[in-house]
Amino acid sequence: MSAAKILIFAPADETGETHRKLEAAGCELILGKASWDTPQGNSEAEMIEMARGCDALMGTSIRNAPISQRIMQSSDRLRIVAKYTIGTDDVDVEAATELGILVAHGPTESNWGGVAEGTITAMLTMLKNVRERDRHLKQNGGWRDQTLQGTYLGSRADGYAGITLGLIGLGRIGSRIATLMRPWKMRILATDPYVPAEKFTEHGVTRVDLPTLLRESDVVSLHVVLTRETRHMIDAKELALMKPGAILINTSRGPCVQEGALIEALMKSQIAGAAMDVFEHEPLALDSPLRNLGDKVLLSPHMVSSNVGSGLGPGIRWATDSVLAALRGEVPDNVYNKEVIPRWQRRFGGRSVWKPDA
Repeated sequence: MSAAKILIFAPADETGETHRKLEAAGCELILGKASWDTPQGNSEAEMIEMARGCDALMGTSIRNAPISQRIMQSSDRLRIVAKYTIGTDDVDVEAATELGILVAHGPTESNWGGVAEGTITAMLTMLKNVRERDRHLKQNGGWRDQTLQGTYLGSRADGYAGITLGLIGLGRIGSRIATLMRPWKMRILATDPYVPAEKFTEHGVTRVDLPTLLRESDVVSLHVVLTRETRHMIDAKELALMKPGAILINTSRGPCVQEGALIEALMKSQIAGAAMDVFEHEPLALDSPLRNLGDKVLLSPHMVSSNVGSGLGPGIRWATDSVLAALRGEVPDNVYNKEVIPRWQRRFGGRSVWKPDA
């Protein structure tokens, strides 16, 4: 039986369980330097050499040498790039599609559901002045202070209309937030050109364009993947449309927000605040102005999805099974670039790497 060659460009399985599973199936593994904790791994040139003749690439997030067209072109045998994470922004998906290569990802509910819950937590923390009240009591020895009143989120029978929540993206995370917040009886707006109109109705949200959402929302929350289209989709122009009392939440990808423009908007009180789990450059630099904006910002070290029972484990196992399926000539159940499947099936469908003539 010939060996299938796999580059694990950013290993994350500390137990080695999935590595042993792949080796037992007849795979030769090449391990890169990057990992979840240290995403700076091999250079592109090193990756190109390691990927030569590979049937599959897999791993967690990698920052300094994303899976580029050049890396994928280094092997004409390459069938699949499998990510342990839900995000595929460090893979040139368009190039993979052009080359007829599957890109698989790990949209495990424990992770994306955690992002939805974490987003709501950030919103409540800021609107209810949770940090400020705690500090006022513990450090200042104070008691009730009317300047620490919170915001009531939902509409009321006394005529109070409640806040307007704006969701940029109505995929798994955005729609989960809409579902969880619906009983609060607030107005929810959403924009997403890639989901059908009936999904907005199903989740009780009003479909609007992005400028309308920015102008009318008290809370704007991003739930998009990072693409050429979404990179810096929130910059100075968009921030200028927001209400002075509004807050921006980003738990999607850092580069979706132009960080310099956001910092300026916060310093000038153009918007009231921001909650950020992701940043343009990670980890966040020690001299970043975001660290000095006090309660105007709520910062988290890119771990909004980290909860008990979540993490990379489910994604690692899912990616491993996806790679094995692709090596057998089968289409996995978590393909991100689904448009490539017909072409891929013509190239590899039903043909196992271990039985080239089958």
